[in-house]
This record gives sequence, structure tokens and C-alpha cells, in this order.
Amino acid sequence: MVMQRYLLTYMGVVLTLYLHQFIRAIEVPRDPSIQDELSQPPTITKQSVKNYIVDPRDNIFIECEAKGNPFPIFTWTRNGKFFNVAKDPRVSMRRRSGTLSIDFRSGGRPEDYEGEYQCFARNDFGTAISNKIVLQVSKSPLWPKENLDIQEVHEGAPLILACNPPPGLPPPAIFWMSSSMEPIHQDKRVSQGQNGDLYFSNVMQEDALTDYSCNARFAFTHTIQQKNPYTLKVLTKHPHNETSFRNHTDIYSARGVTERHPSFMYPTGTSSSQMVLRGEDLLLECIASGVPTPDIMWHKRGGELPVGRISYENFKKALRIANVSEEDSGEYFCLASNKVGSSRHTVSVRVKAAPYWLDEPENLVLAPGEGGRLICRANGNPKPSIQWLVNGEPIESSLPNPSREVNGDTVMFRDAQIGSSAVYQCNASNEHGYLLANAFVSVLDVSPRILAPRSQPMKVIHNNRTLLDCPFFGSPIPTTRWFKNGQGNTLDGGNYRMYENGTLEIKMARKEDQGTYTCVATNILGKAEIQVRLEVKDPTRIITGPTDAVPKKGSTIHLSCRVKYDPTLKLTVSWLKDDSPLYIGNRMKKDEDGLTIYGVSEKDQGYYTCVASTELDRDTAKAHLTVLDLMTLSLLIARPDRPRDLELTDLAERSVRLTWIPGDDNNSPITDYIVEFEEDKFQPGVWHNHSRYPGSVNSAVLRLAPYVNYQFRVIAVNEVGSSYPSLPSERYQTNGARPEINPTGVQGAGTSKNNMVISWTPLNATQAYGPKLKYIVKWRRRDTRESWSNVTVSGDVSKYTVTQTPTYVPYEIKVQAENEFGRAAEPDVVIGYSGEDYPKAAPTDIRLRVLNSTAISLQWTRVYPDTIQGQLKEYRAYFWRESSLLKNLWVSKKKQSESFIGDRTRGIVSRLFPYSNYKLEMVVVNGRGDGPRSEIKEFTTPEGVPSAPRYFKIRQPNVDTITLEWEHPEHPNGILIGYTLRYQAFNGSKTGRTIVENFSPNQTKFLLQRTDPISRYRFDLRSRTQIGDGEPAKGESPSSLNEAYTKNQGDIATQGWFIGLMCAIALLVLILLIVCFIKRSRGGKYPVRENKDVPLDPDDQKVDNGSFDYSDEDNKPLQGSQTSLDGTIKQQESDDSLVDYGEGGEGQFNEDGSFIGQYTVKKDKEETEGNESSEATSPVNAIYSLA
Repeated sequence: MVMQRYLLTYMGVVLTLYLHQFIRAIEVPRDPSIQDELSQPPTITKQSVKNYIVDPRDNIFIECEAKGNPFPIFTWTRNGKFFNVAKDPRVSMRRRSGTLSIDFRSGGRPEDYEGEYQCFARNDFGTAISNKIVLQVSKSPLWPKENLDIQEVHEGAPLILACNPPPGLPPPAIFWMSSSMEPIHQDKRVSQGQNGDLYFSNVMQEDALTDYSCNARFAFTHTIQQKNPYTLKVLTKHPHNETSFRNHTDIYSARGVTERHPSFMYPTGTSSSQMVLRGEDLLLECIASGVPTPDIMWHKRGGELPVGRISYENFKKALRIANVSEEDSGEYFCLASNKVGSSRHTVSVRVKAAPYWLDEPENLVLAPGEGGRLICRANGNPKPSIQWLVNGEPIESSLPNPSREVNGDTVMFRDAQIGSSAVYQCNASNEHGYLLANAFVSVLDVSPRILAPRSQPMKVIHNNRTLLDCPFFGSPIPTTRWFKNGQGNTLDGGNYRMYENGTLEIKMARKEDQGTYTCVATNILGKAEIQVRLEVKDPTRIITGPTDAVPKKGSTIHLSCRVKYDPTLKLTVSWLKDDSPLYIGNRMKKDEDGLTIYGVSEKDQGYYTCVASTELDRDTAKAHLTVLDLMTLSLLIARPDRPRDLELTDLAERSVRLTWIPGDDNNSPITDYIVEFEEDKFQPGVWHNHSRYPGSVNSAVLRLAPYVNYQFRVIAVNEVGSSYPSLPSERYQTNGARPEINPTGVQGAGTSKNNMVISWTPLNATQAYGPKLKYIVKWRRRDTRESWSNVTVSGDVSKYTVTQTPTYVPYEIKVQAENEFGRAAEPDVVIGYSGEDYPKAAPTDIRLRVLNSTAISLQWTRVYPDTIQGQLKEYRAYFWRESSLLKNLWVSKKKQSESFIGDRTRGIVSRLFPYSNYKLEMVVVNGRGDGPRSEIKEFTTPEGVPSAPRYFKIRQPNVDTITLEWEHPEHPNGILIGYTLRYQAFNGSKTGRTIVENFSPNQTKFLLQRTDPISRYRFDLRSRTQIGDGEPAKGESPSSLNEAYTKNQGDIATQGWFIGLMCAIALLVLILLIVCFIKRSRGGKYPVRENKDVPLDPDDQKVDNGSFDYSDEDNKPLQGSQTSLDGTIKQQESDDSLVDYGEGGEGQFNEDGSFIGQYTVKKDKEETEGNESSEATSPVNAIYSLA
């Protein structure tokens, strides 16, 4: 027992390893740079048809083209033997091609080259072969000379004129003419059969007025051969004249022709058989004689003729069924009938099939050590046999290959190695033909390559879905990962989703998603990467669009179009009129705010659309312009008045004429009339739309439904809106009838495992057509021969529950309407399913592989379909964090899940915490819910980078120091080995160098001594593990000293001493302002310069009430100013401008922050203004210098 258990376990492991080798095949991209570099066995790309008929007057070309790397060489066989092209001077082969050219310009017979040809394309990695091409020369033999006797026939008798054309290749086209080259008129009495013979169902005397010659047209030689003509002699019983015929209702009785029962001229007898190949057209023909001429009808025993694939030819004497299949087999019969009687001929049709593909083998590209399979499945009648060849030779006689195993229609490969590349051929054949397919197996060893530019920018609109492509190739198939801004975390989960083809989806692009994204493709041979620079732009939106307007003729109208857009994009605003580009003429002006139309005229009326577009998106806004002419300037347009005096006339079973008198249109033409109806049986008092008519009519014929007591009303519509409804018309009751339609929306679905609810959309009041409406509900299991079950329910019911059903099986369902007058037509069959039960099995053989610190890959063996007990929705993985590898770190054990939609056997679980122990189990999910749990798998995620430090605070207690405090990250994701702080000073757009500080893992505070009291600082703090730096915590120091002081001394404004100090300062400022005003009013007291470029003398810089230092062109620092990193001067406080106290001067600030005042003194109104200027500090700076 123990030994048996051991053997079973061993076999399970071996089978698992065996199946694991069949990794999905590698697809070689169509990129020419890849195709040209990779070694590739030959592939036939073009060849002549299997049955190749050529014109004997032309040179012969037998095509054979192939590709491969290295480029293949070509050889041919003829009739199964090597064909030495070099030895025949007439035969040559095109350069870099296998196409044969046979030249007859210097003589030779094309017939000498007939035979069976096959092309072989070889290179170092295998041999591909073409189909066997049977070459035949077109033939058009002469018609044998023959003397034809005069054909004597009694009037009314049948007649067949044989054609018997000479056998041609291909067969000639047959047509009948007279010896004078006039076409023979054909109808249901006289017609040509498919075999070329001319059939007379009954001969008339006028048939002797011409002779009959059969003609054969040979397509290749473009020649027509004519047979000696037939001459008819018609024997009649009674002489007659044409006048007696015209006055007689029956031409046959007038001529004394006896009426005859129909009989078949072709095919003869009462039955025949015919064989046709699948996919071809089936042509059945029945030609009958009789007096009068019989009519032909076609039927299929036990079924209907296939709709959409049948056509009648030769006056319904021939039935063509296109593209036949096996279900077209059976017995068909043609019925020939006239007033005397009818005859029937039965044709037994058998459909055979040449081989056709079910699974055609495809090229297989593998990496060393991988496995795969070539599958060649074909069907036919009889069943085709499968033969495998390798490099054009039977696989049985090829060299043994231990990694290859042939099993019927499948060739399996295990542990493929470099050097085992070859081309395999599959030949599927039966008595009706063969199929030949080439499929190569190429073993490649290629490092990853990314088939996109290495660095590419990409612009997207905010909140839009974005796809970043990373097409790659490699052997083995590389794994791909995406990173942002060089960080170590793989992007997958949350707002990101990564696909197997390398594409990264950003579900909703946000501003914070901007940055540089790196795609890395890796396999055992190396890696490759590209970068995509993503820019997220604001959407283009019309915030104020045009509105409907009714301007007067000759007035000016402005249509607004104000746009909000991303300033980094180029905006284009255009206008449409009635959905066509608007020509901006002299009367129109387009500006940033919209469109202005001057002198509005009648031709300006219409719809105007503003289109705002950038290279990424667009927005539109639309409005209608209605122009009032001079005659209606004093009138106001409004909705029309209601129609009146409704009258019903021309009362009929299914129609009635409704007439009304229009109301006043109120200066806006009526464009439409809406007719509504109300019925008093099902929904009394509810009005429904019936129809809509142009505004130019006031009468309409209304189509009515049976068994409805109608009442109508009419609504008028113009450009302004709709009128009030008219008063209702009198009622009109229609008679009942059986329903014409069945309920729609029929479906069947279970609500529990042993039932099926059949539901439908009931008929409405105008569809019931009569009283006592009910529904006949029928059902039966699909693909069984059981009889239909049925139940009848009332017309107000919309569902029925079938109980005691098996679990999730298909049913055929029909719901038919019936009322007192009868039933509707037979309804269509709908497929429904009974209820689902929970799956019975769990996924097995679960294998997981850790991809990185936050993701694992899963593989599993799918469950058997009969254990699903419903429709497979997904495979689902439940996983939970059991513990952290860090001691004393509490973790949440809440279960999470990852869904894998559809019938899959692999997937990726992401959103994991690094440095943790996890458990995982899987289930199958159908429409009912989860199945049983699989066995629990345990795994451990490696160490990752930590999250950002928590509670990062920046304080500035005084001018000289800045204090930084923080706490450990919420998610260490590993063992912390320290913190890294990067900071730099900045002042406006100027920045200093970046300084890096490293701290121990226990340090959570840092004191920075400021060297520059003006500049602010930016800080970037990250936790660090062995893997690298984690997410940053960022911040900036306060914006000014005042802000810092305010933060730390927020309650100083409430102190009494501070209030007194402020009052004293305010008094000093007032005194200073008065002094400045007096000085300025006197003029000439401030030192001035004739030219700004001439500096002041030192003596001129002294003033009676204090010393003021002015900023000159040498950028001397102001007293009370601070110097920034780049040496510019900045004021510590915002200053009041002296211009507020001057008389017409202008004030401005220099780039260094100092104040420049330009003063002018008006001595007299006639004097010109002086251009002299003087420089002074603000009053606040003056206080600093006085202090």
C-alpha cells in the first residue's frame, strides 16, 4: 500500500513537470530588424495552384516563393524524381526565387512538360515543400465532322437536340445559336440543360422557322467551334391559320395537340443519386416534357430548403445550393405539374468532403529547454489519414530525436535544444484530395529586446485612461516590470495594471502620475529597458459657450466661446455653421472670447458650433441663431396654438384618416405635428406617441392595431417649442385578430440549483390584438429527443418557474402568444439554462513563484468542466498576511482576493507587503458562488523599501535654526538601517547645492543651523533598508521670518506693551510722512541727477532729517534689506509707495527690491513736465535707518 502511494505520488510529480514544460510558444514580431537578425527555417510564401492549367501559346511559370534566414535555396522534383533545371535550356529559375520559367520562344512543345511538380526550399535549419502541382496544357480539340439528318417531330411531342462537344481542358462553355448567328430564344418550354443539350418540353410549329447549332467556347484559346446545325420538320394534324389562334383561348387545343401528362426528359426514371463535395455548390436539374408545358417545384424530404443559400436557374428547372455541408444530405424531389397531372423525381444527395482543417499546424518558436507541440487535425468524409514529414521526408525514416514524440495528429517536443530546428509537414488525405501544411520548429536563444524608441514623451489628458506600451521580444520570454522615476517598487495594483504584453495601464491619469516611467524586460540572457516621459495635461473645456439667440436683422450679435485649457498645449478655436466650416467674412470677427457678427442678415440664420481643440482633445458648444426680418421686428415669436376640430374619416379595419385644423404658428413656422393616442383597456388615461408628420400637412392616415379603443390628439411643434395638446377626438374601436408577434426578451435562467425561471416581455395594449390574452410556455432539454413540456399562463404574467431540473443544463424554450382569435406564429427557439450549483472541485497543483517584494506569480491546473456545475466566471485567490518578519510588528490578517477572469491557468497576485509571511488558497467561482478551497500554500515576501517616515514636522523657532522631527515609517517593509535627508536652500528660482545627511535608525530629530537667513529650505527625508531608499516625506521651511515668528509667538498681539509700541511707531510714521510731503512740495531739496547713469555725490546723499542710502546701478545694499543666495537684494517688509502722497508721479520697484520714485513739479499750466527723477527709500526703510 505504501509502495502504491509512493508510485502515485511519483507519477503525479513527473506528469506535473512534463506539463510544465509546455510553456506558451514565443511569437516572433514582424519588425524587420528582428526578422532579419533571427535564424529562421524556410517558409513557403507563394506557390501555384494544385491543378495548374496553362495556355499552350504562352511561356509557363510555375511559382514557388519562400522566406527564411539564411535565404533558402530551391530544388524541384517532377513526377517524383529530381528535376535538373540546369540541364534543360528552356527552363530557368528566377534569382532569389524558386519560380520556374519555361520559355518556348525558341521552339518546343508545352505538352512535353506536363506532369507533377513539387518545390523544395532549404536552408541550414530545415526544408519546406510546396503542394504537388499538376501541370496540364489547355486543349481545345476540333469538333468531328458529321452530317445531321432532318429532325422530324410531331407538334406537341418532346425533343432533345444533342450537343456532345469535344472534350476540352478546361471544359468549354456551351451555347446555342442559329446558322445566321442569332441566339436561340429560351424559356420554360425550350431551354439548354447543364450537359449542353437543347430540350423542347413540347415542339411547336414555329420551332421549325430556324435551325439550331451548338457552339463551344474554349476560354484559354479564345476560340469558338460550331457544330453543324440541326433542321426541324414539325408534323401537324390540322392545317390552321394565325387568325384562328389569336381568337382561341388555348393554343394547343386550337392546333389539335393532345394534352399530355408530365414526364421527365432529364434525369430519366423516378429516382437518381448525386454526390457532391462539402463546400462546393450542389446543382440539381429536372427537365420535363408535357402539354401544356409543366411547371417545376423543388422540395426536400423531411425538411426545408436552406434559406439564403438556394437559387433557381434555367426557369426553375435547376436548383443550386451554395456551399453545401453535411446537413444538406438527403432526398430532394422535383415536382413537374400541369393541368393534366404531375410527376415526381427523387434525387438522393450524398455529401462527401475532401480534407479540411480543424487545427492547422502553426510555426513553433521555443527557447532552449522549453517544450511545445504541433497539432494537425483535419476532417473529411471519409476520415482523412494523417502523415507527418520532417524536412520533406517521412518522419519514420528521419534521424531519431529524443526530444520528439509523435502521437497520431500531434508531435510533442520536450527539452528542445539549439540545433533541433526543422520544418515539419502534415499531410491529411482521403480519396477526394489532400491538404499539406508546413510548420517549422525553431529553437532560439535571444536576449530581451524592446521594440520601441528608448526614450519617448507622452502627453495625456487628466483623468483619462492611459496605456504605456512596452513591446518586447526575447527567448526565453522575458518578464516585464515598470518603475516610476527610478524607484524600486514595481507598478502594479491600485491605479496601475500591467498586462502580459508589457503594456502598463494607468486607469485614471492624475497630475501626480507625471514623471518618467521605465519598462524593464528581463530573461536569463540579459535585460533591456525604455523610458516613457508622461505629461498629464488639463482638459480642454468651453466654460462659456454660445447660447440660442434671436437678433434683429441688421443688428450685431456676439456668440461667446471662452475656453479653459492647458497653457502648455496649442489651442485652436474654429467655428462651424450648420456642421460645415464657417467662412469668416468682412462682417464677422473672431476673437479670444467668441464670434461677433455685424449687420446680421437672413443668411446668417442657422446652428453655430464653437470647436476648441488641442493636439490631445476637443470640446464643442452649439447654439441656434434665428434672424427676425423687418416685418416681424414688432412681433414676438412663441409656441404655436393648439390644433382644433379633430375629425376621423375613412374608417377601415386597420386604418383611419385623422384631420385637424392648425392653430396660429405665432410668427414661427410649424415644423412638425405629433399624433398621440390613448386606449381605455390596458392603460386608460395614458397617452402614447403614435406618429409624427411634417408641419405642412393637416391630415394623415393612421395605421391601427386590432382590438384597441383609440382616442387621438395632436400637438404642433415650431422652433420655440410644442403647443398644448388638442382636445381628444372621438373614440374608434378596431376589431380583434390573432396576435402577429410573440413576446420578446425570452430567456431562461435558474435562481436555484434545481429550477429554471422562464421570463419574457409581455405584449402591450397595441400588440394583444384581442381579449383573453395568454402565453403558451414550452420547454425541453436541448440535444435530447424528449417531447416538449408546456404550460399556459395569463397575459399579465411575465415569467414561469420550472422545478425539479438538473443542475445547469441547456433547455430549448418557446413562448407563444394566444388570444380569443387564435395563436401567433410559431416562435423562435431560445436557449436557456437551469440553475447553477456551487463548484465541486478546487484548483489543484498550485505553483507560486515570488516575483518581487510585492508580487507573486501563480500557476494551477484547471478543474474538470463537469465539476463547475455552472458557467465559469473566474479563478480566485484568497490570501492573507500571517505575520511580519519584523518582531513585535502587528499585522492585519484580513483576507484579500485577486480574481483571474475566465478559463485561465496562470496569474499574478500583487499588492503584497514586503518582508512578511503569507498564506494563500484558491477557489473556482461560477454564477452561484465560490467552490471548495484548495490546499493552503505558504510563502514569504522578500525585503522591500519602506514607506515614508510619519509625522514629518519642520519648525523654525528662531532666525538661526530649523528643527526637523519625524517618526518611524508605518510600514518598514524590512529592517531599517537608517534615514537619508536631502535638503537645499532656494530663493525664488535660484537654488543652492543639495546636502545629504545620513542618520541611524533610532534618530528621529535633526537641528539645522542656518547659514543664510534669507533663503528657505526644501527637505526630502526617506527611510532606508538593505534594498534601498523608500518613499519620501517632503516639506519646506516657513516662507518668511515674520511667518516663523508668528507661528511661535501667535499671542504677542494681545500684549499691552506691544500695543503701545505700535502706537508710537505709527506716530513716527505720520511725522515722517508730513516732513516728506513738505520737502517734496518745496522742490529742489532732494538731490537729483540729470541722467540716471550719473551717480550722486557723497555730499548729496545727506538730508536734514536723516541719512538715506539709495540703491544705485552698482547694486549697493539697502539698509534694512537682506541678501539672497544669488546676491540680489530683497526687502524684509513690504513698503508703502510715496506715489500715494504725490501729485501725478509714478512709483515702481527695482529688480533689487528698492523703491524708485519719479517726481515732477508743475510750475505753470503752460510749462512742460520735467523729466528729472529722484530716488528715495520707503518710509518704513527710513524708520530702520533712523533707528
